[in-house]
This record gives sequence, structure tokens and C-alpha cells, in this order.
Amino acid sequence: MKLILFILTVLMLVGCQSPFTPEGKVTMPTAILPVAPTLTAQPTAPPTVTPTFPPPTLVPSTANPDRYEQARRLGRGVNLGNALEAPVEGEWGMVIQEEYFALIHEAGFDTVRVPIRWSAHAHTDAPYTIDATFFERVDWVIDQALSHELNVVINMHHYDELFDEPSQHQTRFIKIWEAIAERYKNTPTQLYFELLNEPHGNLTQNKWERLMSETVLAIRRIDNTHTIIVGGADWGGIQGLLNLKLPEGENNIICTFHLYDPMLFTHQGAGWVSEAYGTLGVVWPGPPEVKITPIPEAEQVNWVYTWFSQYNAFPYETNPAGPKPIRTTFDWAERMRERLDCPLWLGEFGAYEKADMQSRINWTSFVREQAEALDIPWAYWEFGAGFGIYNREDEGWNEELLRALIPE
Repeated sequence: MKLILFILTVLMLVGCQSPFTPEGKVTMPTAILPVAPTLTAQPTAPPTVTPTFPPPTLVPSTANPDRYEQARRLGRGVNLGNALEAPVEGEWGMVIQEEYFALIHEAGFDTVRVPIRWSAHAHTDAPYTIDATFFERVDWVIDQALSHELNVVINMHHYDELFDEPSQHQTRFIKIWEAIAERYKNTPTQLYFELLNEPHGNLTQNKWERLMSETVLAIRRIDNTHTIIVGGADWGGIQGLLNLKLPEGENNIICTFHLYDPMLFTHQGAGWVSEAYGTLGVVWPGPPEVKITPIPEAEQVNWVYTWFSQYNAFPYETNPAGPKPIRTTFDWAERMRERLDCPLWLGEFGAYEKADMQSRINWTSFVREQAEALDIPWAYWEFGAGFGIYNREDEGWNEELLRALIPE
């Protein structure tokens, strides 16, 4: 009898081992991932196809949803930017209004992405409680979206402290997501969780992959139903997906990337980027009818000086403000979708208001067509601020820009 009790005790201890190493890393089988392919030829222009995306429904799912169906459901979207990701809503001039949701739905959009600066509304000490009033504000936004038959993506935006000091903020990051998952675990699957917007800085790819895996595991202990969206490091561009390793065994995840190429066009004159982006009058597509002389601050940056030299001289097909960089991005996106076996979502793309309107229309339409030709759902940046498709002062759409996104 003593021998039997000893054997049973050993079996119980083995069965209760923690999935974490002493360093806090999840111990999972290592997947053998193929090496990212070498791009040997420029992709040809894909056909202009407008896919039919299924409309969102409001029926909660009792089973783990299909991630490819969840991605297709996102369809055509728009970011409600400059509101809840500001330090305080309204500080950047944008406050989300109830009528916006009806306008967005009636215009033909399927999804709203809601950037949220949770870190500004959670305690800095354990247990990192989220302010109740702010949580209620997010509740209202989610309810408005769902009641207007819109999918809604909530993310973690502008957690700048995490980018500066990842090791000191990783526990807080996970605990905030646990609170979010606990609050919304019973909402319909038209709500999506996007873990972190544009990881960068000291949150390197390796550190981000480890934090991502631990956060997904923490969420899944609470909520095994809602689809999780993740992007790569290096500001969330397509390059961040090239060597990304997804959490092993997670089958309800969507991969996202952002596209703002060329930045010297899409961000010309923006006040939050360096002075090298200050040259105005950059048109899309290039080359310009009259050569542009970059401002002195731009000429002092080697890559910017080279870019403008090519922009002024190269023909349309090879111009850095032409189709080539964008087609190359989508060619890589298609390869990454296959390598990762992960559906893709273009979570942000847009051109700032300092560019001329016709160029913004040209660029926006081209990017949207490339995405839809590959059945990649998207969300434009953004609704009603500097990149906006809606003029809040005039209470009307910028119709031509809207039609670049919703042609019909």
C-alpha cells in the first residue's frame, strides 16, 4: 500500500508542473519555420477585384471561430483614431460621437478599429486596476459599434513606457489584458483583441515574441473564444512579419501589418515626425511634372536626399513614389500569409492632409485595390482627423476620398 501511495504522489506532481521556466517563458514545442523567400522578381500588378465580405452578425459563438472567416469578416474598416489613444479623449481634438457609427455603417464599412491608450488609465502598481469610468467609456464604444452592425477591434496603443523599458512593464501589460479579457469574454465574436500597436524601440522582435506568447496564454486562461490580432516588431510594417514566430498551438489569431509607403509622401509636413519629412508638394504617383527641391533639413539626410533624386528622375513604374514599393509590400504579404499560415489584416494605411487631395485619392485607391485583389481586409487611418475621410467641421464626407475606399 505504501508503494502504491508513493507512485500516485509522483504522478500527481509530474502532472502539475508549470508551463513556465524560472525566467517566465512559456515552454512550448519549437516549430520549424521555413526561411523567408528571397524576392527575385517584381510582382506583376494583380487584377482589380472587389471581394464580397460577409456582413457582421451579433450572434455570440459557442465554439472557437475559424480565423480565416474572422479575417474575411473584418472587410472594409476605418480607424477611430486621435480619440481614445490620446492621453485624454478630446486632447487631440477628437471625441467619438454616437452618430459616427451610423455614418460609418451607412457608408459601407464593416469594421471600426479603436486605438486605446489603456496605459494612461491603469494604476502603475499591482494589481494595475483600470479606471472604472474609462472602462465604461470603452463599453459604450463597443456597444455602439455592435449595435450598428459593425465589427470592432480594440487594441493597446501608445504604451510608450513598454517600448522604453519592456522588462519593467511586461507584467503590467499582461495584467491589463487579463482585465480586458475578463470584462469582454462574453461579448459577441465581432469584438477582436489586438495585442499591441506597432511594437518598436527596446521591445525587440525576440522580446515581443516572448511577451506576445505569454499574453496570449494569459488571455486564453480567461477567454478562449475571441480572435486575437498580432503584428510584428519594427513599427508593425510588413518587415515585422518576415521572421515572426506565432504562439505554438494558437489557432484563433490574425496577423496584421501597416502600410504608409512612401513615408515622404504619406507623412509630408506631419508635426510628429522628423524635419526630414517636411518637404511639401510630393505627389503620388511620381515623377512630378516639375522637379522638387527638398528642404535643407531633408538634404542633410542621405537616404532622403537619394529618395528625392530618384523621385525627380525615375519613371512611373520604378519611381519610389510609384506602384513598385506598394506591389512589393503586397507580394511579401502574400508570402508571409503562406509562411505563417495566418490570415492577414491591413490594420492601417493613409495619407496625411498636407498632401494634395488628388494624390491622396490616387494612393488610397491603389493601396485598397492591391489589398482587395489578394483578399486582405483593411482599415483606413483614419475617420475624422489629419488623415480623415470625414470632415467634422462641415459634418460631411470627403466624398472623393471616401469613394477611393468604397467605390460603389
